[in-house]
Amino acid sequence: MFSGVDEAGKGAVLGPMVIAGIGVSDLASLENLGIRDSKLLSPRRREMIFDLLTSSFSYHVVSLLPYDIDAALPSISINRLIAEANAACVTALSSEVAYLDACDVNAGRFGENVSYLIPFPCTVIAEHQADRSYPIVGAASIIAKVIRDRSIEALNEEYGEIGSGYPSDKTTIRFLTDYIRDNHIPPPCARRSWKTVSSLLLRQNQSSLSDF
Repeated sequence: MFSGVDEAGKGAVLGPMVIAGIGVSDLASLENLGIRDSKLLSPRRREMIFDLLTSSFSYHVVSLLPYDIDAALPSISINRLIAEANAACVTALSSEVAYLDACDVNAGRFGENVSYLIPFPCTVIAEHQADRSYPIVGAASIIAKVIRDRSIEALNEEYGEIGSGYPSDKTTIRFLTDYIRDNHIPPPCARRSWKTVSSLLLRQNQSSLSDF
């Protein structure tokens, strides 16, 4: 069994980080499906390929909510957290060979960390931008991206427009700023351990003190 693993939402300040793995017995079975790095596909095309992949192949998803991330980060790094999720996907898919999109600046180190966490022999190939080099990782990136996008849509329905959830998104920052101003705490969908949130909280506290 071959598997590919990728994540979506590592750098986001809102919403979950989603790590997805897909397993196939024959890599050739992914040919001619139009698989590419999920970021290079339109939302409609991603959804179409997602439905095809999830109905035809085994897959496993680890969705880490903001609370999960905040609770883990004081004791481990974000890269370690992602390595554990990658290993969980590979293990669930009983892979003999696993292709990973390395989130660590040192791709080899990331691969070694994941390999150590897999409880059976598995050849691990970890590379930067593996979602562009290997269709099986591109397939995993599509699954992760679609699941995260759906969670963001659900948050939009709950809170109103929150943007993409990334700190570079002006709509996301406006939502966070307004929410913290009105409620004096971050929303549950925010990663409190992110500098973006702590900076906005500090700014709000300073603004409140200036009122006295």
